[in-house]
Amino acid sequence: MKDLVLVGIGTGDPGHITQAGIAALRGLDGVLLPEKGPGKDDLADVRRDLLVAVAPDLPVYAFPMPVRDPNLPYAEAVARWHDAIAKAWAVAAPKHVARLGLLVWGDPSLYDSTLRIAARLSPAPNVEVVPGITALQALTAAFAMPLNEINAPVQITTGRRLREDGWPEGVDRLAVMLDGECSFRSLDPTGLSIWWGAYLGLPNQILRQGPLAACGPEIVELRAETRSAHGWIMDTYILSRTAR
Repeated sequence: MKDLVLVGIGTGDPGHITQAGIAALRGLDGVLLPEKGPGKDDLADVRRDLLVAVAPDLPVYAFPMPVRDPNLPYAEAVARWHDAIAKAWAVAAPKHVARLGLLVWGDPSLYDSTLRIAARLSPAPNVEVVPGITALQALTAAFAMPLNEINAPVQITTGRRLREDGWPEGVDRLAVMLDGECSFRSLDPTGLSIWWGAYLGLPNQILRQGPLAACGPEIVELRAETRSAHGWIMDTYILSRTAR
């Protein structure tokens, strides 16, 4: 491929994609689409439905999404996983297609590895990015709340960092992403509030908010139930030391 266009599509709502994103998709020769296997068809279906809505004639080139090896050390597992994904892209991309796209959940700049994977391609394509609505934007919009307090910092971190490092010094509000372990359980819930959302932008969107001590156990149970029912879950949350 000569050009690789990464289009941020938000968190599932077709309305999240921008006019620039629609124009970019309509200017492509095709799009690469990951398939994660049985039980996770919803993820591919959301992408396909979006394409039907805004670029119905765009050819789709599906590829099986590699799985990260949980038995390897984290950094090594991620590096090998990214190598495997880049190879899957290269195999799926037809040789005659010059301008291909990828539909990226949220925005390619925020806790997404698509840009890093693209850097592994050889020969290197020209990479273009069309921004999208992030999970944090969808979450704060769902609760009609600002991300930060007045003149105050907010820190974006991961569940892994929260579990291993605890609450970082100097901030009263944390936005937590990529947390499959409900890492807020590692914190003393006293004085903490949570705003949690799953399947943001989709018809099965779930929202919970309130004191962490009261909401935390419910979120843990609800997350497990819905993940089992759907085969996947995407969620994020904000923690604050003070009530909004």
